[in-house]
Amino acid sequence: MAPPTDSAMEAAAPPCPASHLRWDLTAAQIQDATAKLIEKTKRVYDTVGALAQGDISYENTLGALAAVEVEYTVQRNMLDFPQHVSPCKEVRAASTEADKKLSEFDVEMSMRRDVYQRIIWLQEKLENSSLKPEAKRYLERLIKLGRRSGLHLPEETQEKIKEIKKRLSVLCIDFNKNLNEDTTVLPFSREELGGLPEDFLSSLEKTEEGNLKVTLKYPHYFPLMKKCHVPETRRLVEKQFNSRCKEENCLILKELVDLRAKKAALLGFENHADFVLEMNMAKDCQTVASFLDELAAKLRVLGEQERALMLSLKRQECEQRGLPFDGRLHAWDLRFYMNRVQETLYQVDQNLLKEFFPMEVVTAGLLGIYQELLGLTFRLEEGAPAWHPDVQLYAVQDAHSGQAVGKFYLDLYPREGKYGHAACFGLQPGCLLPDGSRQISVAAMVANFTKPTQNAPSLLQHDEVETYFHEFGHVMHQLCSQADFAMFSGTHVERDFVEAPSQMLENWVWEKEPLRRMSTHYKNSVPIPDQLLEKLIKSRQANTGLFNLRQIVLAKVDQALHTQMDADPAEEYARQCDKILGVPATPGRFCGGIWAVSHGDAMPHTDYWLD
Repeated sequence: MAPPTDSAMEAAAPPCPASHLRWDLTAAQIQDATAKLIEKTKRVYDTVGALAQGDISYENTLGALAAVEVEYTVQRNMLDFPQHVSPCKEVRAASTEADKKLSEFDVEMSMRRDVYQRIIWLQEKLENSSLKPEAKRYLERLIKLGRRSGLHLPEETQEKIKEIKKRLSVLCIDFNKNLNEDTTVLPFSREELGGLPEDFLSSLEKTEEGNLKVTLKYPHYFPLMKKCHVPETRRLVEKQFNSRCKEENCLILKELVDLRAKKAALLGFENHADFVLEMNMAKDCQTVASFLDELAAKLRVLGEQERALMLSLKRQECEQRGLPFDGRLHAWDLRFYMNRVQETLYQVDQNLLKEFFPMEVVTAGLLGIYQELLGLTFRLEEGAPAWHPDVQLYAVQDAHSGQAVGKFYLDLYPREGKYGHAACFGLQPGCLLPDGSRQISVAAMVANFTKPTQNAPSLLQHDEVETYFHEFGHVMHQLCSQADFAMFSGTHVERDFVEAPSQMLENWVWEKEPLRRMSTHYKNSVPIPDQLLEKLIKSRQANTGLFNLRQIVLAKVDQALHTQMDADPAEEYARQCDKILGVPATPGRFCGGIWAVSHGDAMPHTDYWLD
């Protein structure tokens, strides 16, 4: 790959290569392809690492690494993505093992001091050359990453860092696998699920004794916590949800935090948080601590007002139902009374509102809005191969030129073993290939919305519509990026910026015109009434104090785990809940699903605050 120039970019207008991804690999094929990918990629690194200083050139060093990175990224995603989405447990297991082997290989290649030295030599050789800005940035980033791997340190220290990095990658993979494979089911009677709508109850499977099965997946957990008026049911579900995989993941979390601290120390940082923040605008954990403290202070009065309102609603609820009132808000009360604030203060009935947001209508409206906003056209590829029959594939073109832009998959419904959050996975980077042509970008949006049944369509809560719009914004960011190098394609931007496009684009779900375009009543297709729309839009400010104070709690715990020695996650979470949120944490709550990957390594773009 030669240094890209402006004229080369202008000439790179032939049709985009198609997607190189396939989803029909068996467990054995995944294992075999993993070994071949490692062998092929290692040959390139060996060749670069063996170059004599006088033979160094852009083409045989940076160009060679950039070229193999494109191919490796696509093949790697094809091998490790099935662990999150495949309906076959054997394939998921093979994909998880492939991820572990490839992650270990990633560590090995990131610790290649011979390759790092060749990049240093190249920088010296090209010091006064006219590299394009992105090529220069690629060169500088490789050197920066080399130093952050300790390649400037003694060999003995490098070996310690290498072993830690390998262990960290395995722990992160196992942690998330445990969550994805969780199959916890809680049986409840209809009375114990009081307050939940009939369409929700009728969608639940039954035990042999006739009780209803509640899982800990999003389509069960969130509606139950918002609408069930039986406090004990909410308490049980909240505790179980936040204690998923507690035994195994507690041990993983402790080891993760310890190893991160050791690696940071070997690299000359005071703690792991400072190591991570070096690449962010904040630069150090003291800046973060000051920001969080200042924000918490500004939100304190609003939080107190919102807690007082919720307590008054709880008193009324207890009086109406003949329940004892203990004068306190508990963790299992929060979502319920946040919903009650919307219903009483803003007169927003979420059960009524969701009837205007059937999945098909929301999807059509969302796709239409994004096409109009970004000047694109989407075309559904009927019968396109995918990893599950529910998945749809769309081809994307520039509306003006007809140029292919990329493709995206929509995988919207939960199933056993599937990734449990909402996330955008980049599957194929949009970037230049060695011949100067542009490879199209491919992404997948993976979510867990309520699946339609024979008797009921998939109806979305408004906050689910917002999540849909937000995550699809990441898909568009992935596809519309015009980077030269795979390392900078799509959402592979500076961490401080990665949420900005989606947070801007999700604002459309709070405006009347786009809301009308993505809503009609599922029974008779009548439009959503103006009065209901106005109430919904006004409710945007509901609970903002407590919501953001909870975000500060999560950030504080994350910082504590990665700045203090031997900080206990549950104890720290309980302390920050009391101090900042004013709502005590559930005793024995684990909460590891948030922090384990908050300072993790290779993960898809995802929004962990949903947990």
